[in-house]
Amino acid sequence: MRDLTLYRDDFWISPYVFTCDVTLREKGLAYDVVSVALQRGEQGTDVFAGASVTARVPALRHGDFVVAESSAIVEYLEEAFPESPRVLPTDPKERARARQVMSWIRSDDTFPIREERPTASMFYARTDRVLSAAGARAATKLVDVATRLLAHGGEHIGPAWSIADADLAFMLQRLMLNGGALPERVRAYAERVWSRPTVRAFVEYERQPYVAY
Repeated sequence: MRDLTLYRDDFWISPYVFTCDVTLREKGLAYDVVSVALQRGEQGTDVFAGASVTARVPALRHGDFVVAESSAIVEYLEEAFPESPRVLPTDPKERARARQVMSWIRSDDTFPIREERPTASMFYARTDRVLSAAGARAATKLVDVATRLLAHGGEHIGPAWSIADADLAFMLQRLMLNGGALPERVRAYAERVWSRPTVRAFVEYERQPYVAY
């Protein structure tokens, strides 16, 4: 066993596992993976819940230390492995912006998109369900936010790629993969980030048949 272990969902569709998997790959850190069958409630077992504290996936084990919640995992990996490539900006203002984007993507503002364009529709069967009024409002705001973040004309949120770009592109792909039309600059941005090798490694993972949970 390597010193790092990522606990992930059985089907590799969690957006938060995605964040952690891309972070580990970008930093060039060797790690093992352990599946937690959410469809069977394995996250609630005494062993996993006791170690992860919040009984949520993903979780990261580093030696005898376990931490859950994707944002916390990213921050931990940045601080525990400062010699590896960074996934968050070094400039305090740019880093704060990246953290803002990551926090917002996990907020209630995007919940209708997460509910109506679930990750199963990205990696298994697409959905032709029309967005509800709440979903349409959330999609409009998502595109507006992305447009403002890219208004400087660069290829990423900041001067260079960061893990916040991966998170934002993942959210935009929920719409795109299910037939949503986006402004050209936003669409090109999402596709550019989606083509990054560390992202493709997650996207192209050979998944087992899906079981809803």
